[in-house]
Parts: sequence; structure tokens; C-alpha cells
Amino acid sequence: MNIKITFCLVFCFPYLIFSQTNAVTEYGDQVVLYDDGTWQQVGEQVEEKVEIPINATIFEKDEDSDFLIKSSTFNVGIWLNTKDWKFKKASSNEDAEFELELKKEDLYGSVITEKVEIPLVTLRDIALSNAREVAPDTKLNNQEYRTVNGLKVLMLEMSGTMSGIKFGYKGYYYSNENGTVQIILYTSVNLMKSYDNHIEKLLNGFVQLN
Repeated sequence: MNIKITFCLVFCFPYLIFSQTNAVTEYGDQVVLYDDGTWQQVGEQVEEKVEIPINATIFEKDEDSDFLIKSSTFNVGIWLNTKDWKFKKASSNEDAEFELELKKEDLYGSVITEKVEIPLVTLRDIALSNAREVAPDTKLNNQEYRTVNGLKVLMLEMSGTMSGIKFGYKGYYYSNENGTVQIILYTSVNLMKSYDNHIEKLLNGFVQLN
């Protein structure tokens, strides 16, 4: 089987990170319903079970990133280097807005957006819980808050095994009053380190638009 097709099949779990339903109660309150039967009122703060460290480094757009893709969901976008990356409107997953691919390589990504504001720590918990439903051995290898082009984002790195393939992914999570976005890049674990420079440059092209 072509490696790209394998990735499309095996790395489907990032699309499940927002495995939830938005609803409105009889009193008009907006809530988020999760697959495990739990729910949370939109905007409700949750207690952090683990203190997430803050990276003091200021992350900025790479000077070679020459093209801005803009979300049609809310006011965010991503600068990328068109010599390295190709992108298109997502077709394999209705929840994703864009699909990304490092040219002639085995690094892939997706940009998933929605209009609901969700606390970052809640996104972290959803991501880890849903990943473990698909790959029970999923590990959260690194997590930190970063300042990226003036925005506070949550960075997560995870790894796990599905269908005998060890995979890894690294992503940014961001939310404001207009919506929520996750930018996820993924490949096999043995390739993650070699692709890290490409991953960082792509992720650090994330910006909020006026």
C-alpha cells in the first residue's frame, strides 16, 4: 500500500480530537456534549490537573513563509512556504478546513476550525482522551504554552500506535471569542525528529487576522 494512503487511513485520529456536539439547553445556555456522555458549558473554566509550563521563547513567522492561507470560519490564518508545502481545501474530512503535505515527503497535516470558543486546557484533555480511544498507548510527550506572533497558543506533542504503526504528531491549539483552531502535523515516530524544522516553521506561521 502506498505510504501516503497508509497515513490517510492510520492517522485519522487527529480529526477525532473535536469529537463533540454543540448544543443549546432549554434555558438558552450553550454546551458541548462529548462522546463519553459528559458535557461542559461553553466558556466554563476547568481546573488544570497538570500545570502546563510556559516557554519563554518568542516564536515568529519564518521569513521564507510567503503565502497566507486564511480560514473562512474565523479570523485566523497560516503563513507557509510554497516551495516546501502544498495545501488544499479538505476533502477527506468534513470537519477539517485545509489539508497540508510537505512536498515529496511523508509529513502531513490538517487545519480544523470551528466557531465555538473552548478553553485551551479543555482542548488538551479532549485531544488526549480521544487519541487514547483509537490508540490506547498514546503518550503526551510534551506540552507548553507558547507566544506565537503575539498569540498565546498551546503546543502538544503526542505519540502512539495504531495498526502496528508508531506515529507522532505535533500541533498548535488556539481559541478566541470567534472560534477555535487546531493545526496538526503528523508522520511516523521515526521521522518526527528529521521533520521538526519543517514542523516548527509551519506552525509558527500561525497568525490572527484583523
